[in-house]
Amino acid sequence: MRIIAFVTDTASVTRILAHIGEPTKAPVLSPARDPPAWDEAFDQTPVFDPLAAAPEPTFEFDQTVTW
Repeated sequence: MRIIAFVTDTASVTRILAHIGEPTKAPVLSPARDPPAWDEAFDQTPVFDPLAAAPEPTFEFDQTVTW
């Protein structure tokens, strides 16, 4: 499908929409809805992550590469 013209005249658009059986008025906007209601307060305590709490190694590790 190619767009070959734009109809911008309000009266023409209304007549075309009425002819093809489409509504000529824009739908009524609904009001915005409220955010979801939580039954309980949101728990913001951090979750224990065993990988994040891993202790530092007790041995010295040399990361230099000698070729």
